[in-house]
Amino acid sequence: MSKRKLNAHDVPEASEPSSPSATPTKNDDTQEQTEKPTFSSFGLEPRLLQGIRNQKWSAPTTVQEKVVPLALEGKDILARSGTGTGKTAAYLLPILDKILRRTEKRVTSSLILVPTKELALQVSRLAVRLAAYCGQDVRVQNLAGKESDAVQRAKLAELPDIVVATPARAAANIGALSLKSLATLVVDEADLIFGYGFKDDLEIVSQNMPKGVQIFLMSATLSTDVEAVQALFCRDPVILKLDDLEKDAQLVKQYVIPCAEQDKFLLAYSLFKLQLIRGKTIVFVGDTDRSYRLKLFLEQFAIKSCVLNSELPLASRLHIVEEFNKNIYNILITSDDTELVGSITKDSESESRPRKKKAKLEGGKTDSGVSRGIDFRDVSCVVNFDLPTTYRAYFHRIGRTARAGKSGTAISFMIPKDQYRKHKSTTFAGSENDEEILKKIDKHQQPGQKIEDWTFDMKRLEPFRYRFADALRAVTRIAVREARIKEIRMELTKSQKLSRYFEENPEELEHLRHDQTLNHPARIQPHLKHVPDYLLPGGKKPQDIGFVALDKPKRRFVKGKGKKVVRGRNGKIDPLKTFNARGKGKK
Repeated sequence: MSKRKLNAHDVPEASEPSSPSATPTKNDDTQEQTEKPTFSSFGLEPRLLQGIRNQKWSAPTTVQEKVVPLALEGKDILARSGTGTGKTAAYLLPILDKILRRTEKRVTSSLILVPTKELALQVSRLAVRLAAYCGQDVRVQNLAGKESDAVQRAKLAELPDIVVATPARAAANIGALSLKSLATLVVDEADLIFGYGFKDDLEIVSQNMPKGVQIFLMSATLSTDVEAVQALFCRDPVILKLDDLEKDAQLVKQYVIPCAEQDKFLLAYSLFKLQLIRGKTIVFVGDTDRSYRLKLFLEQFAIKSCVLNSELPLASRLHIVEEFNKNIYNILITSDDTELVGSITKDSESESRPRKKKAKLEGGKTDSGVSRGIDFRDVSCVVNFDLPTTYRAYFHRIGRTARAGKSGTAISFMIPKDQYRKHKSTTFAGSENDEEILKKIDKHQQPGQKIEDWTFDMKRLEPFRYRFADALRAVTRIAVREARIKEIRMELTKSQKLSRYFEENPEELEHLRHDQTLNHPARIQPHLKHVPDYLLPGGKKPQDIGFVALDKPKRRFVKGKGKKVVRGRNGKIDPLKTFNARGKGKK
């Protein structure tokens, strides 16, 4: 009896029974290709499958399809995969499965090294969510948190199953962090580890690690830094060069707008106020001062935005990211300069040994900080207000959009060489080499990809120029400084560490709150909030309704001896407006 199956129109149709000698038809090949593995097909522990269902993941991503089966076999893995492709779960699922199936006593069996505190918190939170149905069988400890050294050492003494840390924190806690029973080591964002100055810390971890440990090296690129990490930990890993990064890059439409220095602000105003770009947008600028300058400028026109500031504590930065992900803000302004990188490695200040200077990349700066490791959701557009100093940082920036199969847009403002330093108040030193950086970006584009010129007609923005100039004058250097100070004061009032101090000194808290309520750093002009129709390109123009006279009382002339009499509305003569029309001395 022939089998019956549903065709593309959900209609049952007959198919011939398969025989061992029969050659597969084209339809059979297509059916085999469309059959993708599921999480249950990996043979994972049932409690993990329940945690996966809670995450509402329908099917494994490409990196999970490749990594999980190899990891369950015990292979060392070196995988290249972009941020947002599911690589965190790709190594967490095999680790959790191994912990749940072990028969030995409780030990610290897995160490996950990440370059930033933000990424450490994301990894530990995901591990806890995936192990939600495992009870006390899986315990996760994040060493990159804000606990003191004494508290962290006490928690490490309880031998947590998984430890997530930056290399500096892991190296500083060797001893309390027992590695003698380590079974799995993960180095996430391996291409950034050396760039953040963690080389010495990795060597300490390597020296205290037993032999036979399974190694995961996860990275967005396969650079020389990754090869150095590979030589330090594993000799013959399975190398997976996944195409996720390239596929996502092909979904990004890239545009460049050559413009004058002051016109960057005019373009930013027009893009957001006229809704030329829609959806959630990340705006990358050169440094933190510039991010506040742009924020205060946009506030003049009632355009809401938030700043991801490297000066703020970790909890505040994560809170800003959460607000952006929850659509409270649709515009996030940030920088990926060395300021953020410096704030990340502050967790090693307690170490007595001196730190070596961070390794430098092309252009003399460390690689992108904000654009890597942090999970920004549903970003539709990336605006490079200031071009980065390296082509690598550019591709990491635009990797914030066009994720999970969605399309995205990247718009970059570029200062031509002849326009540099033509407008001193808006000049940014990093824009001097924009043309050279753009050439390198073009050179390293994937096949079929290119950065296109956005033929933006600046003449159509001329009606807005007086508004733009008025708003930009209000954003002075003093206003930028006051805005940064005001945000730090706001965070001081929310600080848990200072709560006890403020309880004992309530007058100090009142002073801070009083300073918060002072005038806004930049002068707000309410009339700039609305855009008149006649300023819009192709909009309505003011109609000519002719001459409009002033509202004056009607004059009535009375025949007489040359006298001019003016009567009011009540009919009585107004003596102040009545005069002799014939000449002087005549009454």
